[in-house]
Amino acid sequence: MSISRKLLALAVAAAAGTVATPALRAADSKPNILFIFADDQCYETIHALGNDEIETPNLDRLARRGTAFTHAYNMGSWSGAVCVASRHMLNTGAFVWKAEQISKNLGGKKNAKGKDGGAGTNPWPNFQEKGWMWSQLMAAAGYDTYFTGKWHVNAPADEVFKVARNIRGGMPKQTPEGYNRPIDGQPDPWSPYDPKFGGFWEGGRHWSEVVADDAEDYLAMAKKSANPFFMYIAFNAAHDPRQSPKEYVDKYPLEKVSLPVNFLPEYPWKDQIDNRKTLRDEALAPFPRTERAVKVNRQEYHAIITHMDAQIGRILDALDSTGQADNTWIFFTADHGLACGHHGLMGKQNLFDHSIRVPYLVAGPGVAADAKNDSPIYLQDTMATALDLAGAEKPAHVQFRSIRPMLAGEPGGYEAVYGGYLKSQRCVVRDGHKLLLYPNVPKALLFDLAADPHEMRDLLEKKGDPEALARASELFADFLKLRADTGDTLELTAEMFPELAGK
Repeated sequence: MSISRKLLALAVAAAAGTVATPALRAADSKPNILFIFADDQCYETIHALGNDEIETPNLDRLARRGTAFTHAYNMGSWSGAVCVASRHMLNTGAFVWKAEQISKNLGGKKNAKGKDGGAGTNPWPNFQEKGWMWSQLMAAAGYDTYFTGKWHVNAPADEVFKVARNIRGGMPKQTPEGYNRPIDGQPDPWSPYDPKFGGFWEGGRHWSEVVADDAEDYLAMAKKSANPFFMYIAFNAAHDPRQSPKEYVDKYPLEKVSLPVNFLPEYPWKDQIDNRKTLRDEALAPFPRTERAVKVNRQEYHAIITHMDAQIGRILDALDSTGQADNTWIFFTADHGLACGHHGLMGKQNLFDHSIRVPYLVAGPGVAADAKNDSPIYLQDTMATALDLAGAEKPAHVQFRSIRPMLAGEPGGYEAVYGGYLKSQRCVVRDGHKLLLYPNVPKALLFDLAADPHEMRDLLEKKGDPEALARASELFADFLKLRADTGDTLELTAEMFPELAGK
């Protein structure tokens, strides 16, 4: 049957009440895009992907429905607020150091004063004014655009989305009682389920539940529109203060919470890599770290993820109920990971896998079900992929790539993955090995990620190992190339790492 005859037949059926109008629209149009975004969620926190300790039945359901990319990375950050850099990369499509420049020149009508980066100093125009933000590009491609939740981007969400509600800042308000806890031998002054501490409870309804409320409402609105939708559904969970109802915390009694295998009381180079005690994330738990403190933090981390998972289940159910699921691509990921006790660290301001790798699930028409892809990608590839699906031309400023060919079975992924944090940490990952560079020490560490996924054995620690040194030197050469590709201006001299530079 030709497309025109098919549309006519569906229109007649719709008029007769035998098929829903959204099905008519979905049958021969651009696909819908449902982007679900978590905060601070480590790649290892989904039950279906190998964590038997955590309950994530709805993310498991999404994993069974589609493909999981097991090596999705965040590229890094120019500030301690890693969320900011990740989200600016995502919404502009630019690599980390270019995104930093762009971020200084965003703002629109509400934020323009004092935010232009200085006259003549920033080569990048205001992306919002140019219509180059992700949501604006989707709107130009014919999409209705919706937003709710955590934004943390300089351009105002209510100006770059058609509909935006409950626009949240970087994190719910933390309280003094939420830091430096729990201390062994003392009562815990803070509770994850007591509303008196505000945070996610501010306003009377848990913020994750508000996000799901908005998403359900948006799906009902989109059902009535003739346009495809792009929904950016952004949870503040699992960021601290990690609060959830008591029934979720009770799912994780401390005696059943595992200590990370790479647990340390204190990371030896924390001060030189800008993870010192005064860093806000690191101040959440006492120094030195104790087993109890780490277990309590992980208990609350798992509980807020499971509570968020329940809200994601509501969103998936609402999508199914509207009859639009068959023409909807669903992306789930997070802005970065979190240490939460790994390596003696609590935050995401480091380049270990627990902090730069994130869960990444994709489901949609033709996507392989219950499948895994180990090719390295960046979470920010989502923008380029959505533009690809929308049939929109990728603008020249978008440096990240579409993963759509990989979902069609073609080879892909990045040959090498770059990571950078402030001026104190750099890394490169290639062929299952990671070279980690600490210029302020200076020190280089080399990990075999296949044999040592928890990054516990530095292969360069054994001096004079020719195989390890050769591998590290190859990775250092890869890094120097990526430094140029990403616009990284940090000088890493041969004097810092003479053995890697062949000196």
